[in-house]
Amino acid sequence: MRVGKSVRGAGAAVAVAGLVAMGVVAIAQAQAPAPLRIGITEGFSGVYADLNLGEVEAAQMAIDDFGGKVLGRPIELLSADHQTKPDVGAQIARRWYDVDGVKMITGIGTSSVALAVRKIAQEKGMIDINTGAASADLTGPACSETGAHWVYDTYALAKVTGSAIVKGGGDTWFFLTSDYAFGHALERDVTAVVTASGGKVLGGVRHPLSTQDFSSFLLQAQASKAKIIGLANAGQDTINSIKQAGEFGIVKAGQRLAGLLVFSTDVNSLTLPVAQGLVLTESFYWDLNDETRAWTKRFRAKRDKIPSMLTAGAYSSVTHYLKAVQAAGTDDAKAVMAKMREIPVNDVMTKNGKLREDGRLVRDMYLFQVKSPQESKSKDDIYKLLATVPGDQAFRPLKDGKCPYIK
Repeated sequence: MRVGKSVRGAGAAVAVAGLVAMGVVAIAQAQAPAPLRIGITEGFSGVYADLNLGEVEAAQMAIDDFGGKVLGRPIELLSADHQTKPDVGAQIARRWYDVDGVKMITGIGTSSVALAVRKIAQEKGMIDINTGAASADLTGPACSETGAHWVYDTYALAKVTGSAIVKGGGDTWFFLTSDYAFGHALERDVTAVVTASGGKVLGGVRHPLSTQDFSSFLLQAQASKAKIIGLANAGQDTINSIKQAGEFGIVKAGQRLAGLLVFSTDVNSLTLPVAQGLVLTESFYWDLNDETRAWTKRFRAKRDKIPSMLTAGAYSSVTHYLKAVQAAGTDDAKAVMAKMREIPVNDVMTKNGKLREDGRLVRDMYLFQVKSPQESKSKDDIYKLLATVPGDQAFRPLKDGKCPYIK
């Protein structure tokens, strides 16, 4: 009996010790600072998948470079695929803000998704920093006091690429346009630039997102006799339309293609023999200078592909957000946004950038031309720089944006 009592006593002691230990852990957990959560949502599958791969790694690089903590709180990164569907993007944003305690969402490629997420962020009074979508409406009619548009927009793409092409003699245009918010905005903004520069738009045709067969659309473009066929699409749609235009002999017959939103990943997919000569606008190129080359080397240790402006944009947006949280001493959305506007944006992608009241990050943009195979010195040597366009010339003036809360 004594042995039994001893065993029971030991068991009770162990149980008590276990409860004490659990209590200590619970107290420690209760006292530990809650993590600051950032979310990155993109179309990681579908027509834009290749553009967005690498953004999560770049955002995590920004967190790691910041030290992994801010205001004594660990920084956590969440990611989700919105599948290029506005309703899915809105659901992700609502869950992250309401349930998971996310304080800032970035990425958000695809303009229709971005506009849906913007509405949720405004409703919740939370921060969204758009790096992937293009529609300039995000700093116009759909602007937000807690929203930002980071990498490029349809106005800048139109202004930089469109103006250069018209000045070079491309004064008649026909558009192949992706039939949703992004394509419509890009065609609208390029049309305004072309006509203001003395050119003419002869017509256009709209195609479904993620279509595989561009033959009927290209035939209409060919029949227009326009000097320039403006591709107001992106991702796999741009790649397919350029490839099929080559198969139709459109460029050989004398018409030129204007890639109005082309990424370095697109050029690699197309290859230089197909893409050579394309004039395009970007906000980042891995081979611009020693700093971009060094950062690219670090990034490629995580994902072996050259980073696009979307990749660099994810790094830049997260870096600046964390600087603002640190400076504000809080994660309160309005206080952080005030600091984001106050602090100049300086990182591997942007020098002395300024976040405007309407949420537009004003920074230099670059006009590139795709090199010929003979000009290229390596697989990733794809661009030659034609011009650096200052931000105040590239982006729409604040007074012209029709942002509702700007007086």
